[in-house]
Amino acid sequence: MIVVLGGGPAGRIASIRLTTAGKKVTLVEPKGKMGGIGGQCLHFGCMPVCALNDIARVVNTMRRFHEIGMTEAIPALRFSKVMDETFTVQQKIAGILDEETRNAGVNVVYGLSGKVDGDQVFIGADPVEAEATIIATGSRPFIPDIPEVTLQGVWTPHSLWDLRKLPENFVIIGGGVIAAEFAYIFSAFGCKVTILSRSGFLKNLDRHLRAIAFKELADVDIREGVVVTSITGTTRVQGVRYQMAGTDAEIPCDNVLLATGLIPNTGMVSGMDKGPGGEIIVNDQMQTSVPGIYACGDVTGAPFLTPVARHQGIVAADNILGKERHMDYTRIPQAIYLAHELAYCGRDDDKNASLALPGPAGPGTYWSVPFNDTGLAKIFADPASGEINGICAAGPAGGVIAGYLAFLMQRHISVHDFEEFIEVHPSTDGIYGLAKYSSELFRKHNPP
Repeated sequence: MIVVLGGGPAGRIASIRLTTAGKKVTLVEPKGKMGGIGGQCLHFGCMPVCALNDIARVVNTMRRFHEIGMTEAIPALRFSKVMDETFTVQQKIAGILDEETRNAGVNVVYGLSGKVDGDQVFIGADPVEAEATIIATGSRPFIPDIPEVTLQGVWTPHSLWDLRKLPENFVIIGGGVIAAEFAYIFSAFGCKVTILSRSGFLKNLDRHLRAIAFKELADVDIREGVVVTSITGTTRVQGVRYQMAGTDAEIPCDNVLLATGLIPNTGMVSGMDKGPGGEIIVNDQMQTSVPGIYACGDVTGAPFLTPVARHQGIVAADNILGKERHMDYTRIPQAIYLAHELAYCGRDDDKNASLALPGPAGPGTYWSVPFNDTGLAKIFADPASGEINGICAAGPAGGVIAGYLAFLMQRHISVHDFEEFIEVHPSTDGIYGLAKYSSELFRKHNPP
C-alpha cells in the first residue's frame, strides 16, 4: 500500500496516477470531503478568487457601459448571496473530485490526520506499513507578528470566506499577487481599499505588466515602503498603524486582510530534512532525505502554485512506480487575475531583445478600446537564433497563452516558427503577430 497525506492538487493527482498503474493507495484528508479534498486551490485560493473576480469584472464592465451612456444603471451587488453561492459551487466541485478520486480506485480516508516521523507513517494514532509515502499537506497563511492581529475583522485568505458584509474601508497588508487580486475585487465591489506593501508592490513583475496592474488598480490606494506596527481596536479592528518614510501614521478601517504569504504545513512531519521556512527538502524526483518518503506541492515551499503542485505529484508518483522522472522549474507560467489576466513565463536577460505591442481588440477587449487598455503582448527572444525565452500576455486569455507558450519554449520554439502559424480570428492573442513581426525584424538584421 502507498499512503498519500493530503487531498489537494498534488496528493490527489499522485493518488490517481498510482492507482491507474495498479497500486493500492490510501489518501488521508483530515478536513473531510467538503472541507479538504481539492486543497487550498478549491477552498481558499484559485477557485473562490475566480468566483469573485468574475463578478468584479462584470461590475466594472457595467460601470464602463454606464460611463459611456450605454446602460441606465450599475447593478447593485448582494454580497452575502455572492459568498453563499460561491460556497455552494465549491461543495459541488468537491463532490465531483471525491467521486472522480474514488472511481479511480483510491481509498479515501476523511477526518483523520496523518503523521510522519522518519520512516514511520501514522494514520490517526495508528502506525501503518507503507511501500511508499507521499506528503502533500499543503500550506497555510503566514501570520505576521503584529500586535492585535487576532482582533475581529482581521482576515487571512483562509478565513475571509466567512465574511458576509462588504467592508467600507478595507486595508490589505501585503504587496504580492494575493494582495493585488483581492484589491481589484473589493475595489470593484465598491469598497475603499488601501494596500500597505512593505517593499515595492508587485516589485518582481515585468515593468509593462506592472504598469497595467497599477492602471487596473487605479481606485486602490497603494502605499509602498510601509512597516505595519500594530492593528488598533478593542474587540474589533478600528485601524492600522504603520511607519512610512520615517513617519508614524494610522489609517482607519473596519476590516484587514493579511495577504502576507504562505508557509508549508509541516508540523506533523519530523525526522527528515527541512529548510528554514519549515519546507520539506526534496530532490528533483520529489524524494525526501528519508528513503521511500516523497513530498510534493506547497509542503516543499515556493512557488506555491497549483499547476506546479500537480506536476510534482506526477513526478513523485512516477518515481515510486520506477519510472525515472525529474521536476523542471525553468518554464513555469504564472498569472495575476485583475481586469485582464496578466500572465508571464520565461526570462529576460542581456542576450534577449524585447518587443511589446498593445493587445488586439477582440472578445473581451472590444469595449476596452475607448479606454486604451486592450492589454499587452510582449516577447523576449534571442535576435541571433530567434529562440523565444520569455513572454508576457495581458488580456482575457493571457493565462492560457502563457501556458501553451511555456510548453513551446521548453521545446525551444523560435519566432521564425510562427511564419507558418494561422491564427483564429477574432482573438485577443497578440503574441503570434508579435512573433511574426520579430521574425522579419531579426532576419533583416541577422540574415541567414
